Amino acid sequence: MTMRHWRSAFWLGIYFIIATGPLLAMLIEPPPGRGFWREFAVGLGFAGLSMMGLQFFLTGRFQHLTTPYGIDVVYHFHRNISLIAFVFLFLHVAVLLSASPDLFLLLAPASAPVWMITGLISFGAFIVIIITSLYRLKLGLPYEVWRMIHGYVSVLAVLLALLHIIGIDYYTEGPVKRGIWMAMAAAWLLALVHVRIIKSCRMLRRPYIVEEVAREHGRSWTLRLRPDGHGGMDFKAGQFAWLTLGRSPFAITEHPFSFASSALEQGSLRLTVKELGDFSSRIGATRPGTRAYLDGPYGSFTIEGRDAPGFCFIAGGVGITPVMSVLRTMADRGDRRPVLLLYGSNSWDDVTFREELESLRQRLRLKLVHVLDDPPPDWTGEKGRVTVELMAAYLPENRMELEYFICGPAPMQKAIQKAVVKLGLPPENIHSESFNFV
Repeated sequence: MTMRHWRSAFWLGIYFIIATGPLLAMLIEPPPGRGFWREFAVGLGFAGLSMMGLQFFLTGRFQHLTTPYGIDVVYHFHRNISLIAFVFLFLHVAVLLSASPDLFLLLAPASAPVWMITGLISFGAFIVIIITSLYRLKLGLPYEVWRMIHGYVSVLAVLLALLHIIGIDYYTEGPVKRGIWMAMAAAWLLALVHVRIIKSCRMLRRPYIVEEVAREHGRSWTLRLRPDGHGGMDFKAGQFAWLTLGRSPFAITEHPFSFASSALEQGSLRLTVKELGDFSSRIGATRPGTRAYLDGPYGSFTIEGRDAPGFCFIAGGVGITPVMSVLRTMADRGDRRPVLLLYGSNSWDDVTFREELESLRQRLRLKLVHVLDDPPPDWTGEKGRVTVELMAAYLPENRMELEYFICGPAPMQKAIQKAVVKLGLPPENIHSESFNFV
């Protein structure tokens, strides 16, 4: 078992202990005569709230938490565990009302006690969070608006839920029970302070200036950023950062983008952005001289520390960006390990970095295979999508020893994940990255 596996198991254990802490507190002198189902409903509510509060840590980009898994895995865990936590909260309400119909009398707005009102508003706030997260695109919510709703309403929901528990007072009597809830509330508050205040203050002291905005193929743009008054950021090829452009780092307007430059590049760094969403569609209009802030680096989509005899990269669309960072870094280092790049694009005009990829063949042991979904009439290369058959045709004999890196749209990643299973490739050698965090 590697150190990374031990660290992964450690943090999962910590999560489980904290999430179940309030349930253990229930066992300390429980109030008599309340019945099994009522106690069960309370336990579900405690577990759901504890899991919701822990989301402040999962989304806080704490390096010690994200490194063992990769931040995209952490964010997908956050999404899924939040849904489970909401189910617990929903069952808390449903089971409680079923077990104690007399509680319906407390729902009347005119006579409802304060602790019931805070509980109802908190539950409604959690519903807003879940609906806006699952259906953001269908609701037409811009990313920045969703981020504000998600951030502020989450704080409101957890705060009101705590007031709900304190108001009931059944399970906060005594120093031990009260201490557990106070410790958890303090931890959640500290996580918020770290993410929204301390981290933003650090970014404010390390600004960047946009030096150049360069058009790329495939409706993409590369921003060259120069550190302003500091030494810049050290990152591993293949990692990414959260970019705040033209606004204060205290504003909730950041977006994740991969580094495109070599990790050895001095003086500036490059981020490549494709025109896709409400923010990125305006990226080409960015003026040189615009102030920017970066929170990073993040991600485990990197060859650093991997002793494989060679690599296979499978990229789609702008998913080529972190791959480009790795290839540029390998070229600057003189790394002569063989590389196979299967690069899927819609058309030849959509192939980002196509000229430089050709030139990198001279500096690397690079086998480049373009796969076009809509090729020109004179195209003699691969057509369609990257399939298991295409992979089998190009992978070398030592395919079981290679490290595989997959980056691209979600449908492509799912298809490739199925392909690697059919090919029998070692799961521990497969690495993928997705920025679809919402």
